[in-house]
Amino acid sequence: MHCAILSLLCQYYICVCARACVCVCLPIQDPEVASAPLGSESSTGRCLLTLLGIAFILSGLIVGGACLYRYFTPKRLYHGAMQFTDMSSGAENQPYYLPQVEEEVEISDSMAVISVPPPRFRPGDPAYILHDFHRKLTAYLDLTLRTCFVIPLNTSVVLPPQDLIDLFSQLMSDSYRSYLVHEDLVVTERISDVKPLGFYIRRLCDGKETYRMERRANLPGGNIQKRSVDNCFTIRHFENKFVTETRICKA
Repeated sequence: MHCAILSLLCQYYICVCARACVCVCLPIQDPEVASAPLGSESSTGRCLLTLLGIAFILSGLIVGGACLYRYFTPKRLYHGAMQFTDMSSGAENQPYYLPQVEEEVEISDSMAVISVPPPRFRPGDPAYILHDFHRKLTAYLDLTLRTCFVIPLNTSVVLPPQDLIDLFSQLMSDSYRSYLVHEDLVVTERISDVKPLGFYIRRLCDGKETYRMERRANLPGGNIQKRSVDNCFTIRHFENKFVTETRICKA
């Protein structure tokens, strides 16, 4: 009698009764529940979250790696010299020797930095000239004034990176004679924030006074404006098969 009552009470247990009517109740497992491992749903959720996290990290590494390659790609350093003739001074005023411009240039796929040393036997300031081919901007850093000047890249003067490499490879193995081209630039406004100018120019000009420039010929009445020698300085450099004399003047 007691065993029957215990069997009814233990609906979810198997009762084994001995002669003394001592029952031992064992739990019964649901076949559907028993077939599924405990914690399988939570394990699946953890796996999905782990896979999403890995995918997010990998995408960040890919994007970050592309940015790092773009900004820190190996650069090539070249040294070159170019002799030139200034046709604007007239044949009778030509010196007995041809003047020469020397410079070093660091070139990558997206930028070129030209180091212009102090000129010999004539006035002038040392400078860095940076060409950002991606943003199509040029920055001049006058090392004496510690001042930056920014202008749109002149693609008719500055060769693209690969052509620039070919030119300096030739200059490193042979002398080169060319002619002089004049470029007249005018300061128009001060730039208060250099961050929008891109990584390269920001690195060059950060912490220095920076100004925007225009070509004098593009300004209204630019061809007839008088130039004050006191407010101008000149940089002779080359990024092509000719030498450029860049005169930068404050308006």
